[in-house]
Amino acid sequence: MKKVVLSLLLIVISISPVFSQFDAQLSQYMFHNVSFNPAAVGEDNLIQITGQHRIQWVGMPNAPLTTVFSINSPLKIGNTLQGIGIKFLNDKVGQFSNQSVYLQYAFKKKLGIGVLSLGADLGFISLGFHGDSVRIPNGEYHDISDPEIPTSSVVGMSFDMSLGAFYSTPKFYVGMSYSHVNSPKVTWGQSSVFRPTGSLYLTGGYNWVLPNEKYVFKPSTLIKTDMSSYQCDLTGRVEYDNKYWGGLSYRFQDAVIFLAGINIAGGLSIGYSYDLPTSQIITVSSGSHEIVVRYSFAYIFEKSNSKYKSIRIL
Repeated sequence: MKKVVLSLLLIVISISPVFSQFDAQLSQYMFHNVSFNPAAVGEDNLIQITGQHRIQWVGMPNAPLTTVFSINSPLKIGNTLQGIGIKFLNDKVGQFSNQSVYLQYAFKKKLGIGVLSLGADLGFISLGFHGDSVRIPNGEYHDISDPEIPTSSVVGMSFDMSLGAFYSTPKFYVGMSYSHVNSPKVTWGQSSVFRPTGSLYLTGGYNWVLPNEKYVFKPSTLIKTDMSSYQCDLTGRVEYDNKYWGGLSYRFQDAVIFLAGINIAGGLSIGYSYDLPTSQIITVSSGSHEIVVRYSFAYIFEKSNSKYKSIRIL
């Protein structure tokens, strides 16, 4: 399995970038695997509450704004390991808006030295389009009365589903998921129809304890594709004394990403990232900012009563 993880981390060198996929882009993906893979719910036997907010391409009008919030927990029924959770998404890009909510579930089974999880997102996607803000110039190449372009603000809703698999051990993890697997159909008015494009995600990470055991090197990667184009993040992060961390990511032909964070106390952690564009976007934007706040704690069930126990872990 170690060879599988290392191969996944290295294969990204041959992957080309993507800029046009439907799903939101997140730089601190390694702290919020459930945002794109439902099988990751209930990992580490901790209840996890995570909020992530991204301001993309500062200075560019109508640039993307993304907020993802999730709560998930391990669940044990008899001898069966499971995970449950809920996820909320609010994503705005130009005239489009996406507000979605999902129930998340994962079935878990011990396999070798780790745990294999199979999971699903089941929920609703609500897509809006501000047609009253669209400006169509006059000219022979433009049709102002195009019926496919709404002339007012419209909203449509549809059932949505994603599937995923996740394998984790104390040393490494690998995961694969696919979003919008049912190809949801969102209807605006009488004739306008929008179908979100599904994306395949591949992710992996490894914890490498250095000779000074207070330092742990944590490489990771995330590959995303809609089968016509690709995006790849390659990350190297160093954590000190299970409290502070910093590192760099490179999103191929798109941005260099600086990461930093701290485990404060009692399971509360805060991370920040800054994306410095390496493409022509740098001529109109100073970059992107992202913050993630996470609270992790264990819920211990006892025969007579229940009590909470907080642990500092990320």
